[in-house]
Amino acid sequence: MLSISLRDKLCGVGVNSPWNRGFGGVMQELRGGCHCGNIRVVYKTAMAPEDTQPRACQCAFCRKHNTAAISDPSGDLEITVKDADLLSRYQFGHKAADFLICKTCGVYVAAFMPDPDDEKGYATLMSFALDERARYQQARTASYTGEDESARRQRRRERWTPARLETG
Repeated sequence: MLSISLRDKLCGVGVNSPWNRGFGGVMQELRGGCHCGNIRVVYKTAMAPEDTQPRACQCAFCRKHNTAAISDPSGDLEITVKDADLLSRYQFGHKAADFLICKTCGVYVAAFMPDPDDEKGYATLMSFALDERARYQQARTASYTGEDESARRQRRRERWTPARLETG
């Protein structure tokens, strides 16, 4: 069993922190989706919601949606859309990701970046879309101003969650 020192607790390193993966972190499955149920998510992560710091991007889109984005590069995210005609894949800026919004209920669930370089997809999930959203902390400001498209894609490959988007 892994023991966490007082120093680690004070520094924010817990049993489920990314620094301890493989040393006792427990993979958990969190579920959620949009309000009407057209977009559903299953998020697998070893990071406890209480130990995860959501990000509040400062771009105009994210500010208007009051985002609280979460991701786990060692996790897995499955996004399932029942009716693809009711999914808005909004793009702006570098057009490097699809911002997944339900056309029926208006909920912004996740940003998904299909990656032609390695045939994978990556996503960042809005913590408010999870059923257990109350377990997450308040979002902390994050700014990505000045990133070019290449740097943005690289950051997302490194920090976002490996993901699959399945549409019906």
